[in-house]
Amino acid sequence: MTSDPLPVEHLSPLATLVDEVLAGLGYEMPAATDAIDDAVPGYGGLFDPATSPDELRRSLERLLESGLTRPPIPEPIGDSFILYVDGSSRGNPGPAGAGAVIMDADENQLARLGRPVGSRTGNNTAEYVALHLGLSELLTRYEPRRLEVRIDSMTVIRDVWDGEGPTESGVETYSEAVTAALSRIPEQHYTHLADSDPNPADALATVGADIAAFGPG
Repeated sequence: MTSDPLPVEHLSPLATLVDEVLAGLGYEMPAATDAIDDAVPGYGGLFDPATSPDELRRSLERLLESGLTRPPIPEPIGDSFILYVDGSSRGNPGPAGAGAVIMDADENQLARLGRPVGSRTGNNTAEYVALHLGLSELLTRYEPRRLEVRIDSMTVIRDVWDGEGPTESGVETYSEAVTAALSRIPEQHYTHLADSDPNPADALATVGADIAAFGPG
């Protein structure tokens, strides 16, 4: 599914380059961050203030030209999975990111995914993108029969699982893609996370928002 991902919202050219690297590495945020940091000359890195936009742009272009290989796919225990998802928007609307963590039934982490969503995007859109990202990569990598989605967005829950339909203009495409992805999993349900519940996808969404905040570059 991620060979033809949904479009994100407006991003600067620099943030778009980072997203292209992420896509080439299966949206594995830690692997992409390490690859970019290794490609930046000197002691700089993706978020190092000493890295100029031009240095980062050249490093990203070299990475893309060199060809990217997805990291090895860990072997899950069984065909049951847990998916944590979260979206983050700084300013709502503002720089927004999406994060997702795929686990097997024993809660072994199999993937830590993230991407920027838009430079001026609302939190609800980021939540949809996070769910789509996690489902897309889950279906690309594995053949899930059972899935528990752990999510804190009641807006997405009411739309996707309660059948109320999208309440925010502009998210229909994301909503339809999520519904189509879920239809490929025989048994699936959600667990609503309270604000106090730990969510490992939260930090990945925050990094995605940091990337979305990158300037014109």
